[in-house]
Amino acid sequence: MLKAGILGGGQLGRMLLQAAANYPVETFVLENDPECPAAHLCHHFVKGDIRNFEDVYNFGKELNALTIEIESVNEDALEKLEQEGVKIYPRPAALRIIKNKIKQKEFYALHDIRTAPFVITQTKAELLTQAGFLPAVHKLATGGYDGRGVQVLNTKDDLDKGFDEPGVLEKKISLNKEIAQIVAVNEAGQTALYPPVDMVFDPVLNLLDYQISPADLTETILWKVEAIALKVVKALKSPGIFAVELFIDKEGEVYVNETAPRVHNSGHHTIEANYSSQFDMLWRIILNYPLGNTAPILPGAIVNLLGEDKHSGEAVYEGLDEVLRLDNVFVHIYGKRHTKPGRKMGHVTIINEDKKDLIYKKNRIKSLLKVVSDKG
Repeated sequence: MLKAGILGGGQLGRMLLQAAANYPVETFVLENDPECPAAHLCHHFVKGDIRNFEDVYNFGKELNALTIEIESVNEDALEKLEQEGVKIYPRPAALRIIKNKIKQKEFYALHDIRTAPFVITQTKAELLTQAGFLPAVHKLATGGYDGRGVQVLNTKDDLDKGFDEPGVLEKKISLNKEIAQIVAVNEAGQTALYPPVDMVFDPVLNLLDYQISPADLTETILWKVEAIALKVVKALKSPGIFAVELFIDKEGEVYVNETAPRVHNSGHHTIEANYSSQFDMLWRIILNYPLGNTAPILPGAIVNLLGEDKHSGEAVYEGLDEVLRLDNVFVHIYGKRHTKPGRKMGHVTIINEDKKDLIYKKNRIKSLLKVVSDKG
């Protein structure tokens, strides 16, 4: 039986483990928190720091394969493990490119992949010289996650909000849509594309609020999205699951925003809405099985469950009974005991042939289901 490890024990690890139950694989999780969402679902839990060389190396050296659920892992340890014959998904070379936004943008430029014009800044002093480049978005090179490490700079007066650390200043695009395209790649370089999804973000938290799949795109724009996503993934030269996030401007041009080298929030609907979910697909890749069927069973939508503002403490799910009474609605609670404002606590998937029903139920779920604290 294949021994496979997951670096990180959050909700992505949890859903990977739920899919792993269908396959001949012995699962291991490395995470600091023994009460993390994935801890009780794996065969073996190891307490340790995914950013520490020794912890990652010692965790992986007796395993056949490793994958990640977050980019902030020790890639030096992964490189050593790869040299010693452990299969890594994604390969450490691809992870090095993606986890640093400066390297990621330079990678797009090197491979002639359309992305927003950008300037690299090493210090706040350098950033302050870029007033003529605004409006733009300043992103930390490393460490940013789920909206953190990102500042929108519209005018010269906003420049002081930027970071005094290495980062990328990206020109703002006249945005029409944000799209995510998930691509699966096996060891032989064969690919499978999921239908792209429309992503709608919470403007305050800068987190994904809800999404609908398949995205409403013209055939021409769909071809552009797929071609660009494939170009990104093939240039990375790594098996795995990749979520390519793209901008579509008001003129119909397509730009790569960022790439995630792992299962991704934008693919959670695939558990119910597609024949082979992104989690099932990754196990197929790791086990060297045939790629799964990415076709949709029905159109799907996702509503993220975020901790309510002003609520911190033991999580309470108000309105859960009412939501569970709705047809074709699937609730995923991530098992995090404590909530805080904006924390990802779960998601709800809705499937229906009629996209109008998806929108209606999305709005109903958002009004009904609230994650609050027992002390709120």
